[in-house]
Amino acid sequence: STSLKLDPAIKERVQRLADAQRRSAHWVMKEAIEEYVEREEKREKLRHDVTEAWEHYEQTGLHLTGDEVDEWLSRLAAGEDVEPPECHT
Repeated sequence: STSLKLDPAIKERVQRLADAQRRSAHWVMKEAIEEYVEREEKREKLRHDVTEAWEHYEQTGLHLTGDEVDEWLSRLAAGEDVEPPECHT
């Protein structure tokens, strides 16, 4: 069990949402926290992946141009089963 101290205005807003959705305030707060944690975990993973990709680029110089990626994605969107283009320096 965890307790939260909420500003009275937020507490009132949560209760209004709970009433409108025929849920408990506890349910609304639990859902909000779960969604926040999932969103922030995804952001943190993206930050990590971007940092790793940048470090790899700095070490190797391997990359794709925007045009190369656009062409590949367009072919995928058109239903073609194509491999990504080869990275180059």
